[in-house]
Amino acid sequence: MALDPAVIFIGDLVAIFSVYLIINLSLNLEFGFAGVPNFGKVLAVAAGAFVMGTIPFMMFGILVDYGGLEPVDDNIMLVHQINAYISAHPESVLGVFVVTLIVAVAVGGLLGLASAYPAIRLRGDYLAITLLGFGEIIRIVGINHTPLVGGTLGISIPDMLAFMPNEYRFLTASFVLLAFAGVIYLLVARFTKSPVGRLLRATRDDDLALQTLGRDHVKIKFKVMMLAGMLGAVGGVMYASYVEGVVAFGYDRLNWTFLPFVMIIVGGMANNKGVLVGTLLFVAIRKLVIYYNDSLDGLLPFDIIWLDYLALGGLMILVLIFRPHGILPERPQKTESLEKG
Repeated sequence: MALDPAVIFIGDLVAIFSVYLIINLSLNLEFGFAGVPNFGKVLAVAAGAFVMGTIPFMMFGILVDYGGLEPVDDNIMLVHQINAYISAHPESVLGVFVVTLIVAVAVGGLLGLASAYPAIRLRGDYLAITLLGFGEIIRIVGINHTPLVGGTLGISIPDMLAFMPNEYRFLTASFVLLAFAGVIYLLVARFTKSPVGRLLRATRDDDLALQTLGRDHVKIKFKVMMLAGMLGAVGGVMYASYVEGVVAFGYDRLNWTFLPFVMIIVGGMANNKGVLVGTLLFVAIRKLVIYYNDSLDGLLPFDIIWLDYLALGGLMILVLIFRPHGILPERPQKTESLEKG
């Protein structure tokens, strides 16, 4: 049974929104709350995706006899074999996915720790450029080291929902992504409303004053970048799982660093509700432009391919003119004690 185009549109919108919400919440922790301009956000996202492109093959290799097939060299045949196994043994998916998620979180945390070292000594533009370089490293490695995720061609990965009927798989994937995003949103909201949220703001606003109160701003930056790296890696796992493939070229600065920055700036930095609104607004506009671009072709005085960027750029300019602190700007709030709950 074919799905209605409107259902496909909404399902895809929900899925992409959920992925970006996870990533944007992690960036908001770093930049909005702690003041660390992580222009290398793609580092954690790509790391999570690359883990999703390797660990499932290793895990299913324990359960399935590959017969000498290699994940990269014989990718299509191997994925077909694994999907057939998943269809017959749906109980195997949970364990494989949980292990993959744990490994991705660990890798994201370690990369966050590694990229936090420059944050100790550098500030402003110098820090932003350094972190931007960190983000480029993993993409270059993914493109040039073919055994990792297939180099320039990329690889397909097993469909974790292969056991479901075709008409339900798409919407189920969107629902699962939304559920993950919802849980992470609630956890981040709880985290930032606790006294830790005030500590992060103090680190952003005046770390010297924070030191006079006996707090170590270095350790705080280390921890927040590790946490943000973990969440970013989760976003990468979810996206790779949704599209059922990993192509290193796809993890570029525009989609996985600059657009998340735009979304949280438009929505309102250091405001989780603002991040949610900014993410939904941008993803919805982008999906609508892509969905209706054929109808607008020939009606515009420029190539339709640029409408996406012009619409999003125009929206950002308008928001910055009329709402310079974002649609939902940061507001003073009372912190809640962790012991109270």
